[in-house]
Amino acid sequence: MKVILQQDVKGQGKKGQLVEVSDGYGRNFLLPRKLAVEATAENLNTMKMQDRAKQARLAEEKAQAQATAERLRGCQVKIRAKAGQGGRLFGSITSREISDELKAQHGIEVNKSKIVLADPIKSFGSFEVKCKLGSEIGGTINLLVIEDK
Repeated sequence: MKVILQQDVKGQGKKGQLVEVSDGYGRNFLLPRKLAVEATAENLNTMKMQDRAKQARLAEEKAQAQATAERLRGCQVKIRAKAGQGGRLFGSITSREISDELKAQHGIEVNKSKIVLADPIKSFGSFEVKCKLGSEIGGTINLLVIEDK
């Protein structure tokens, strides 16, 4: 019996795969629990259409990530911060602050969870901050931390 898996099934396959299972396993376990549907012509066609839609969505996300990476290449984000003794900051610059300032200064929206800070920024100066934009595409944000007077 051929079935299309609706969820990941241990020992059988991942969601969306077409697999061959024994008749009893399919009828008595997979189908009643809605873990799979029979591989009829209609269901196969639906699966192919969902595959095409998923591929189109992934291509769109990759194109958006590439465009964002290109826009990030030429811009510099300035953040003002208060300092204590010895030129050290009170606290540190967070990814949320970087995301907010990037949107305010350049109109580029990057989610704070996509900004990768290896070490906390606790001093003034110029920094290069990496960000993962998705689809194995990364970008670099040029960050300038200056003293707030």
